[in-house]
Amino acid sequence: MADAPIKDTPLKAVQVEALVVMKVIKHCSQTFPTVATGSIVGMDINGQLQITNSFPFPTVEIPSTDTHHDSNAASNLAAAAPRAKANTAYQNEMIRCLREVNVDANNVGWYTSANMGNFVTANMIENQVFYQRELNERTIALVHDVSRSSQGSLSLRAFRLSPTFMTQYKENKFTTESLQKSGLSYKDILIELPLTIHNSHLLTSFLHQLPSKPTTDEIPFPSTLADLHKGVNAPQQPLYPNLDSLDLAIDPFLEKTCDLMLDSIETHYTELNNYQYYQRQLGREQAKITAWQTKRKSENAARAASKQTPLPEDEWTRLFKLPQEPNRLESLLNSRQVEQYARQVDGFSASVSGKMFAVKSNLLPGESQS
Repeated sequence: MADAPIKDTPLKAVQVEALVVMKVIKHCSQTFPTVATGSIVGMDINGQLQITNSFPFPTVEIPSTDTHHDSNAASNLAAAAPRAKANTAYQNEMIRCLREVNVDANNVGWYTSANMGNFVTANMIENQVFYQRELNERTIALVHDVSRSSQGSLSLRAFRLSPTFMTQYKENKFTTESLQKSGLSYKDILIELPLTIHNSHLLTSFLHQLPSKPTTDEIPFPSTLADLHKGVNAPQQPLYPNLDSLDLAIDPFLEKTCDLMLDSIETHYTELNNYQYYQRQLGREQAKITAWQTKRKSENAARAASKQTPLPEDEWTRLFKLPQEPNRLESLLNSRQVEQYARQVDGFSASVSGKMFAVKSNLLPGESQS
C-alpha cells in the first residue's frame, strides 16, 4: 500500500552523483568510438530519481576477420548489451552484491554513449522498452555524448519513453491508420527529464579546502609597510583575455553535425519513396479488385436472369494479395534524429552568426556601412 503513492507520482527530475558522472565519462571515453553501456542504480524519492552508483556491462570479444565488419559487430553487440540475457544475469548478481554491502541496489535504468548526438536508434529504443516493460517502469536512459563533451561542455541527458509510445510499441502497430488514431508523432517518442549533478557535503567541503598550487617564482620582499599590509606578495590570478571567442572559423562539430543531418534527411526521403511505392502498389491492386468485383457482379446478374446459381463474390481475397504497409517506426525514429541534429545546429550556429554579422563589413567591402 505504501508503494501506490510512489508509483502514482510522475518522474519530475533526475539527480546524478558526481562520482557516477565521472565513472560514466571514463567508461564512454575509453571505449570510444564503440558504444559503451552500463547499469545505474539509485532510489526514487518523491518523483526525483537519485542515481548513486553505476557499473559497466562486460564486453564480448569478437575474433578478428575483417576490421570494418568487426567494428560494426562490436558496436551492435555493445548497443544491445542492456537487454542481453547474460548481462541481465550479471546485472542481477551485481545488484545482489551491492545490497549485501548496504549500498543502494534499486535498478533505475542504464546509460549509453553517443557520438555527435546520434543516439535515437532502434537499439536504444528496444533497450529502454525492455527496461520500462520488464524491469521497472520508472527507469531512465542516461545518454553521454562523448564528441560534444570533448568541446568543453558536459553533455549528459536523461530520457524515458512516453506512455503513448509504450502503448503503441506493445501493440506493434506502426501503420498510418494507427498513428493517426493515437496521435503519436516523432516528438512524442522520448521525454527528456531535467538533470542535475549532486556532490556530497563532505566532497564540497574538501573542494573548498583544496590548497592552491604554490608559486615557483621568486617572491620579492615588500619595500614599504603599506605594501606588506596590502599583501602584494600574495599570488594573484592574472586576467587573460579570451581570444578564442574572436575566432571566425566554423566549428568542426557544426560541420560534422550538418553532414549527419543531411544523411538523415536522405534516409527520410528513402523511407518516403518506399511508402509512395507502397501506395502505388496498393492503388493498382485495389483497381484490379474493383474491376474483378464489377465483372463478377455482371456475371451474377446474367446468371440470375438465366436462373443459375450466382458465383461467390468474395473470391478476390484468394486471388489478389494486398501489399503490406511498411513499418513507420523507422521513419519516426529518423525524424526524431533529424530534430536532434537541427537543435544542435541551432545551438552552434548562434555564436557563429553573431561573429559573422560583427565582421560583415570586412567580408563584404562593397556594402555601405551604416
